[in-house]
Amino acid sequence: MRPPAGPVAGFPHQPPPGWPRPRGGFLRAWLVLPLLTLLLLALPAASLAESAAPAPAPAPAIQPSPGGEAALFERALAASRAGSFAAALPLWDQVLALRPQDAAAWSNRGNVRLALGDAEGAIEDQGKAMTLDPEQPDPHLNRGTAEEALGRWQAAASDYQWILERDPAEASALYNLGNVNGSLGDWQAARDCFTAAASARPGFAMARSSAALAAFQLGELEEAERQLRSLIRRYPLFADARAGLTALLWSRGARGEAESHWAAASGLDPRYRQADWLLGIRRWPPEPVRALQRFLALTPQAPAPPARAAV
Repeated sequence: MRPPAGPVAGFPHQPPPGWPRPRGGFLRAWLVLPLLTLLLLALPAASLAESAAPAPAPAPAIQPSPGGEAALFERALAASRAGSFAAALPLWDQVLALRPQDAAAWSNRGNVRLALGDAEGAIEDQGKAMTLDPEQPDPHLNRGTAEEALGRWQAAASDYQWILERDPAEASALYNLGNVNGSLGDWQAARDCFTAAASARPGFAMARSSAALAAFQLGELEEAERQLRSLIRRYPLFADARAGLTALLWSRGARGEAESHWAAASGLDPRYRQADWLLGIRRWPPEPVRALQRFLALTPQAPAPPARAAV
């Protein structure tokens, strides 16, 4: 069984299974973790080429007609969900020319601008959406993602906390706040957020894996191992959990089993070989990354120093 889709490979076009559906035509920036400047490196090659190419000519203007504005909105939404961001942007521009009071259109265009590397523009668009629809949580989630892309951790945390004050069980905001706490070096707070996200949305496998990795970072190796093994039993093709267990087993000297899990993980997703990707995009804690790098270098874990005799 494959795990629910995780928010780590670029700009996922659909929310992971089990997540709350966006409301009122809003898209969500299902990034929940990464620095966008690094995240764009994880996009499929076709998407990278698209984002690096000169801007396309504007799409032909569509004159308002009965049902025409709604059809244009749906075209822009479909292009965004398909990952055709350079094509989606001028479509959203046209939607907003016809419907400048449409909060969902502003938020959706902001997500597209974020995917194209314009985090400042994304923040501007999400702010406009908030002005038009002050009680809608999705623009706060999306603005927080853009703020994370710029390393504005406190600003992002404020947006996620705004959501959680109104809905303490909002899984995506909890998960994103966990990533912010990890970026600030507070791995206990990060673990608490990941655990809460997994409890709020039981099928959220990436939140459970992140909680286990935070336990690894905190030195709770037995608990981390228990959680990772549980995930692998449920989702045998979950590369994140297998790579995490590889690192943990290697650090504990279980070389044979570590090799076995790595054979599965590396075949499922070769990016787990890349320390920069793990730290900057997937957002693993530093100790599991170091342990996995020692495994890849075939370097045994250094033995703990002997206890000093009491004087």
